[in-house]
Amino acid sequence: MRDLVALPKAHLHVHLESTVLAGTLAELAAEHGVDVPVHDGGFAGFAPFAAHNGAVRDCLRRAEDFSRIAYEFCAEEAAQGTRYAEVTFTAAAHGERLGDPDMPLEAVLSGLAAGQAAHGIECRVIVDHPRKRSVERFEASLRLALAHPQVVAIGMAGAEDHSLAPFAGVFRAAREAGVGLVHHAGESCGAASVAEAVTVGLADRIGHGFRALEDPEVLKLLRDRAIPLEVCPSSNVALGLVESVSSHPLPLLVDAGLIVTLSTDIPSSTGATLTSEYRLLRDVLGFDDDALARIATNAVDASFAPVDTKTSLRQDIAAWRAGS
Repeated sequence: MRDLVALPKAHLHVHLESTVLAGTLAELAAEHGVDVPVHDGGFAGFAPFAAHNGAVRDCLRRAEDFSRIAYEFCAEEAAQGTRYAEVTFTAAAHGERLGDPDMPLEAVLSGLAAGQAAHGIECRVIVDHPRKRSVERFEASLRLALAHPQVVAIGMAGAEDHSLAPFAGVFRAAREAGVGLVHHAGESCGAASVAEAVTVGLADRIGHGFRALEDPEVLKLLRDRAIPLEVCPSSNVALGLVESVSSHPLPLLVDAGLIVTLSTDIPSSTGATLTSEYRLLRDVLGFDDDALARIATNAVDASFAPVDTKTSLRQDIAAWRAGS
């Protein structure tokens, strides 16, 4: 079997605030006097996960904090064979929290630039927005995206039972401006949330989306529009949304003819890496190297990467598959 670290990978669904290394978090928590709840790699639903994330966010206060975690993200991803990453960052929320709308994103972009140069990885940013927050804040996210070419998409996260309808005007403005749209859906809520993300949210990709399996019409919608899914098995298990990796519906999504990609989502909480997610597909779900190469290629194709980057990655994945 081929080395999965050596498989050239694109990572499309990973939250920067959920990549902070344990040592870094401990240092920042001590410096800022934050009590971060301890967890054992699993959460009893979204409430304790949100509490943990809130504490992590409170540890990010200075420009150097944001730059550090971005740089370390590049180092960790490159060590796992990730060649291209789109990292999600809740920029407007941090800006609002700290009273400086531009600093958090600019600091992250600075850290990513240094990390890319040092570790030979290419990164872009997706700016996300909790659905229960204001339209005005989502408009601020779009303004940040328009001001920074490194931001390739914006999207909705958080509680999926909050309607996307109030944000429809921002979705249209993003589409007209050439900014991508990537929404969480079909994770905590059912197939209807996936349909809404596609029809109202104008989604280019869906974060998670596995509950589309509950409605054949939604599966058809995804197939007809060739909307890729960012599937994150270890995260789904850690949050109690799927019982186990062995029972994860990812193979059913593939069998349904959907475009499936693989990501980690919240690696600092699960202990997963992108390589270990591919290993789970091989060792637990029975995917062979041909199937793994197809999923890796799906991620490249589904990304907002430049054409030259996509071409190079496709060629290198094919070479990995050929054993050369």
